[in-house]
Amino acid sequence: MTYMRFEPLDHAVGDYELEERQALRRVAGLSTELEDVTEVEYRRLRLERVILVGVWTSGTVVDAENSLQELKLLAETAGSQVLEGLIQRRDRPDPATYIGSGKASELRDIVASTGADTVICDGELTPGQLRQLEDVVNVKVVDRTALILDIFAQHAKSREGKAQVELAQLQYLLPRLRGWGGNLSRQVGGRAAGGIGIGGRGPGETKIELDRRRIRERMAKLRRQIKEMSTVRETKRHRRQSRDVPAVAIAGYTNAGKSSLLNRLTGAGVLVEDALFATLDPTVRRAHTPEGRVFTLADTVGFVRHLPHQLVEAFRSTLEEVADADLILHVVDGSHPDPESQIAAVREVLGEIEGARDIPEIVVVNKADAAEPEVLTRLTIKERHSVVVSARTGAGIADLMAVIERELPRPDHEIRMLVPYDRGDLVARAHDEGEVLSLEHTGEGTILHARIPAGLFAELDRVAKPVETV
Repeated sequence: MTYMRFEPLDHAVGDYELEERQALRRVAGLSTELEDVTEVEYRRLRLERVILVGVWTSGTVVDAENSLQELKLLAETAGSQVLEGLIQRRDRPDPATYIGSGKASELRDIVASTGADTVICDGELTPGQLRQLEDVVNVKVVDRTALILDIFAQHAKSREGKAQVELAQLQYLLPRLRGWGGNLSRQVGGRAAGGIGIGGRGPGETKIELDRRRIRERMAKLRRQIKEMSTVRETKRHRRQSRDVPAVAIAGYTNAGKSSLLNRLTGAGVLVEDALFATLDPTVRRAHTPEGRVFTLADTVGFVRHLPHQLVEAFRSTLEEVADADLILHVVDGSHPDPESQIAAVREVLGEIEGARDIPEIVVVNKADAAEPEVLTRLTIKERHSVVVSARTGAGIADLMAVIERELPRPDHEIRMLVPYDRGDLVARAHDEGEVLSLEHTGEGTILHARIPAGLFAELDRVAKPVETV
């Protein structure tokens, strides 16, 4: 078993909602334990002190360590203090205790010596693995999926986001419910039904059966609520589509700088924090190309390796913003030790969204101010359709806007019409929704030469005259 010792990282101080989010944050190292506890109630208040455990089944040791480093960032985002990191080399995880009985006993000794109260495993454990590993180490055991769900629960703010996270948590919890033994037995029939007769019938449903039924009822209710709430987003989306406004979606790995890029391009004022999954709720803002064309820019939830399937299902309505986009800005952290694996993980999740594979993609290599030049060169060679930017300093943003301008779908109709002066609103819409090539003011009206979408063409056709017939 390989040991990795982690040093605490300083959390970056940002703007916007950071003060509220970080208010009353516990500080590690300040003890509230009392030496004399005979006359007062004894309580131990502290951050969860965790030990990370990973199973290295394939790839290099660097890949295994990078995966555990990411788990460390997830644990710190959830508010834990990481004490140790352990990697076990195996062909596959042990079906009983994840790391094997011998290493589980070794882990129990490490937990006892460090004073840890939680073990976090870098994988999704079965209910049996969780229970048996807990029985050996005698502290709480959490897997990667539960950790990510906990972070989502902390950061969800909107009503829809909270409902989506709760649904994912219940989907995860349902097969992992634990009973309380046989003290509440199933109800049985009389002797004719194969039971044990009078005096032997149980009290009815067991506690675990009641919990399962309540969870299923709650999940059904949440699905109905999410469907109703997604109708509002669909209405807004249809309104934008009816006006033929092109849509651009920002997708990428968590903490790659998606919200920073959105703020840089639109001034949206979205929360920016050096933490994983800092923002969950989708944000849609208007933006303009250098030539004045209007398009919408949507920030989506960040992805991560082995993103829990429950979250992909629960956030499907949110991820529809990606499927309905005309262009995807795939944001990559150029300063990350392994950006190629981030790209692969994001594309794996995008592949689960129907229609997303067919949408044009621009790879935006962000954090150029902190990245190594060799890494940037390597990425731009591998990803031909890419732009290097820094959302923090603004470097490369002009190049990105030029590429967006070039990649956005062109309006369907090119017209040259005389528009009456009392319909200047249609000329303004041509600037917003289309591409104005030239304007000429005459005594009868404005001669408009532009490329415009079908909806605007239908309105202009009713009130304007083609120039050739004037």
